[in-house]
Amino acid sequence: MDRLKKILADNLSEELKSITVSRPRNKDNPVKKMKVRPIMLKKELYFQLTSYRGTKVIHENLKKEMLIDVLFNILSEDYAQLDMETENMTAAALINRKGNVNLKIKNKDEKNKASDNSPRLMHNRSKNYILREGEPVDYLVDLGVMTAEGKIINSRYDKFRQINRFLEYIEDVTISLPEGREIQIIDFGCGKSYLTFAVYHYLSIIRGMDVRITGLDLKEDVIKKCNDLSWKYGYDKLRFICGDISGYEPDDGDRTVDMVITLHACDTATDYALYNAVRWNAGVILSVPCCQHEINGQIDSDFLKPVMKYGIIKERMSALITDGIRAEILTACGYDVRLLEFIDMEHTPKNIMIRAVRKSEKANDRIDPEAMPEGLREMLREMKISPALCRLIIKK
Repeated sequence: MDRLKKILADNLSEELKSITVSRPRNKDNPVKKMKVRPIMLKKELYFQLTSYRGTKVIHENLKKEMLIDVLFNILSEDYAQLDMETENMTAAALINRKGNVNLKIKNKDEKNKASDNSPRLMHNRSKNYILREGEPVDYLVDLGVMTAEGKIINSRYDKFRQINRFLEYIEDVTISLPEGREIQIIDFGCGKSYLTFAVYHYLSIIRGMDVRITGLDLKEDVIKKCNDLSWKYGYDKLRFICGDISGYEPDDGDRTVDMVITLHACDTATDYALYNAVRWNAGVILSVPCCQHEINGQIDSDFLKPVMKYGIIKERMSALITDGIRAEILTACGYDVRLLEFIDMEHTPKNIMIRAVRKSEKANDRIDPEAMPEGLREMLREMKISPALCRLIIKK
């Protein structure tokens, strides 16, 4: 164990790519694996320890010395394997119950080392991206985010960062996707499909998963361009079709929908996408709502009237209330729901992501009014609002 401790102490730096702890000794352990990556917080180096507990993902940021102690405690008692990769080497350690370590270390040659153009850690924003600068990705080149050499175009770096951030969310939910069969994903309102291509590339090309993705949008010219690019890259299970969110139905062969993505679908289009996802029993929902106008036009609360006379306050509160209601309804439908920050406020105020992972075998797409979350009925009545998702799912 002393040699492993020295390896960790020598290599826990900005050059670390990843550490994975796996093979729990107790089969009933709910945490099947843990991962570590370096991050910068307020110009200090930390290491983010991510635990995967069923559908929940827990992050903890630790300094180097604390991380080493944590790793040694869990390897001594709870886990049997550690894999580490840095810019210069890989290490694999197997630990038996007596604490004996079988450690294999392999140094990388120059050809296998990461490009010097890879982005370095910078304050809170930078990290080890899933898609790396200096490594050209075909669709990012064609969509104007990268040059042919893999250099990120300065004006598109925010888009590059957004794509990587979204792929991190995809990475977090892969443990909730089925194994042993094709995975069906629907992307409502795909637009130019930066993220749609990224999800297909990550799951199919990088992770080697069997996925079929359908992108849906109303603009025929955009759909044609996306289909042309998909054909060009040989993405034979990625297609794009023209259609409206509210009336779309999967093909006969696509009845099993495992994930629904909806990014910046305007106003009630998000509600129809969420309703369809529940109705299809989707295992995972990732939604970034936009333009929540409906509640803004309905809300009439005597209690909030003193502040609702200010238009900007009413607009923002209506948006937050809308997304909170959506989260509550999805919870009542049988999902584990979290509201997450998608991208920084400095880029857009529309930065809330609804992440919902189905907890049981079947989602409930029709809810009795009595089964609504506690207090929600009273809130809707007091504010005199009737959100689209409530009208679609709650029984009359």
